[in-house]
Amino acid sequence: MTLLYLILATFVGSAISLIGGIILLHSKKRRQLAILITMPFGAGALLAAAFFDLLPEAFRLSDPRTMLLWVLTGFTSFFLLERSASWFHHHHDHSEHTKNARQRYLIVIGDILHNAIDGLAIGASFALSIPTGIITTLAVSAHEIPKELGTFALLLSRGWKDKTVLIANLLTALATLITAVGVYVLGSGSQLPIGPLLALTAGFFIYVAASDIIPDIHEQSRRIGTIQAAVLVAGIIIVGFVITLLGV
Repeated sequence: MTLLYLILATFVGSAISLIGGIILLHSKKRRQLAILITMPFGAGALLAAAFFDLLPEAFRLSDPRTMLLWVLTGFTSFFLLERSASWFHHHHDHSEHTKNARQRYLIVIGDILHNAIDGLAIGASFALSIPTGIITTLAVSAHEIPKELGTFALLLSRGWKDKTVLIANLLTALATLITAVGVYVLGSGSQLPIGPLLALTAGFFIYVAASDIIPDIHEQSRRIGTIQAAVLVAGIIIVGFVITLLGV
């Protein structure tokens, strides 16, 4: 039954992200508004999931000092990956880059890696409990919407047609489901260190929110930055409330 919930939650989360990308890309005005709102909300959701859910569970399963080292490992690892491969958040790339096949396939490969990491987080969380898995899936989905918008836009700018971009995103979304199921099957059989995986994921979530989204808020005008700050806090409160409500 847990595996069924995992598959359903992952499918729904991916579907929401993909549908949002398809709809919002048709309107530049709506796309900008969506990014304005979903980016800081996604950051708040990730921070709430990390500090209110993943870390307490990791501390419960293993030594807190060891778990904090795994958090630092996750944070540092994703920083190094971003610096060396530039595969995180492709919507930050400049649209004037050459539209060629190599660029497009690098974007797709990066998206697969990103989605696989999301699947690792979801699978490890469901291996712990269904409520924890649902919370993590919600946090991942909130963050995936603006990421998918950026991926759609960048692939279109590299010369792919709408249909090709849609097919590419559908295929890369499978990485989330495949990884989530694989990690859950291994984790539920006590063959994976769930505590370290949760701590590693928390480090990933904190890195994404603190280094990739919050700095964008500081670069906005005072009015827009204030709105985004309020949305970020709202994301923390809402997701934190849901965590408390579910008793995770």
